[in-house]
Amino acid sequence: MRLDVNKTIQWMQLTNEKMQANKDYLTTLDQPIGDGDHGINMARGFQEVASKLNESTYTNVSDVLKDVAMTLMSKVGGASGPLFGTAFLKLSTKLKGEESVKQDIFGTALTEAVNGLKQRGKAEEGEKTMVDMWAPIAQLFLEDSNVTADTLLSTADSALTKIKEMTATKGRAAYFKDKTVGHQDPGAASTYLIFEALAEVWKGDSER
Repeated sequence: MRLDVNKTIQWMQLTNEKMQANKDYLTTLDQPIGDGDHGINMARGFQEVASKLNESTYTNVSDVLKDVAMTLMSKVGGASGPLFGTAFLKLSTKLKGEESVKQDIFGTALTEAVNGLKQRGKAEEGEKTMVDMWAPIAQLFLEDSNVTADTLLSTADSALTKIKEMTATKGRAAYFKDKTVGHQDPGAASTYLIFEALAEVWKGDSER
């Protein structure tokens, strides 16, 4: 995998399309255990991201991701804005100066994003948060020297299935404890859409 400016913009534009298409689903996931506005917030945030990227010119991947981070921080309400914003800001910082990002460097940047999420959300793996989506994907990129779009998708699928059966011990969902078992975490579900979009952009590129 190589991620350049055009691919990064395509990734974010497709993510926006997925957030718009799944806005109601994500909100439905959030209603029993949160504020009930996750889908609305994510759809609004990524619509702003898409607009920002459309009206700007970039020469490196880092600047694209920095604008994504800043837009999500300012436009997405609740805890999601700072959390997703931090993840993309950590990616941006680690990829600074890179015009074309190789897989191993991307894995290192994803690990920085996971560390940022843990610090910002005071969360660890196993607490049924978006950390449980980002961490196994970062691990995949670090440990597998030949990650494909299919292995990225299968890792994301596996993580999402595992998270659904966890008990929430962090954030507002933690108040519902055992009732969260079998219910999907909305932050994990929206994270899945982000990496599903990356896999589809990546796969489309390899098929040309």
